[in-house]
Amino acid sequence: MWVCSTLWRVRTPARQWRGLLPASGCHGPAASSYSASAEPARVRALVYGHHGDPAKVVELKNLELAAVGGSDVRVKMLAAPINPSDINMIQGNYGLLPELPAVGGNEGVAQVVAVGSNVTGLKPGDWVIPANAGLGTWRTEAVFSEEALIQVPSDIPLQSAATLGVNPCTAYRMLMDFEQLQPGDSVIQNASNSGVGQAVIQIAAALGLRTINVVRDRPDIQKLSDRLKSLGAEHVITEEELRRPEMKNSFKDMPQPRLALNCVGGKSSTELLRQLAACSFLRISNFEAFGCPSGRRITVQTSSRS
Repeated sequence: MWVCSTLWRVRTPARQWRGLLPASGCHGPAASSYSASAEPARVRALVYGHHGDPAKVVELKNLELAAVGGSDVRVKMLAAPINPSDINMIQGNYGLLPELPAVGGNEGVAQVVAVGSNVTGLKPGDWVIPANAGLGTWRTEAVFSEEALIQVPSDIPLQSAATLGVNPCTAYRMLMDFEQLQPGDSVIQNASNSGVGQAVIQIAAALGLRTINVVRDRPDIQKLSDRLKSLGAEHVITEEELRRPEMKNSFKDMPQPRLALNCVGGKSSTELLRQLAACSFLRISNFEAFGCPSGRRITVQTSSRS
């Protein structure tokens, strides 16, 4: 789901909400140099003052855009997705919680409109994404510090730019940090049609890795399989198919997986473990397990945010 264009279609009474990070817009002013004489701008943002059900606590507010300081960058948001982590943050059960009141949204892409006199790494017209979570991207415009933003190419698809910061980075780190994989090695994962799963497929293909991708069965399974294979998936199978003893014969043309990526848990993760080569890594959502299937030995340790 995408936020930015929606903000421009919704009309609400003009009400100020002070104490928030400043905001900016999808169809804001043309890129230009910063002018201290510019009139204060009003922008729209999705704000929550306390934690709870997003449908009840998030409100569309009109905010006053802060002035641009020497190290600040004014941006207009081009696109901002809604991720499960955004909802968890509003509910108050995420690992990172901003000070309240806060603007929702952890991810998105914006275009630089103006920069302060001390800004050297960005210029009007550049595309940027948040450097860290919690910046608050569900707004039309904003003023952020230069350090809070990362420049990205402006010639990539808009939706790709808006979703660079979470799923692709997670997928890359999981592929690189737990096993020294080489071209030709194989990886198995469940929930392969998720955002992270699709990123794993594409990054693995670019690295020369082969993937076995497990998904839940559905009426349009062939359509889903074709789409994932178009991204670079080698095998796409259902949870039920993976449990069949004869399924191992389908993977004889490739080495046993050295890495398994799991975000489902339960029986699904057990089936992934059974497919692993001896002494390989099973990556399980917020922790990792090192397992040797032949000895059924698993050591679990806490890990960084996935």
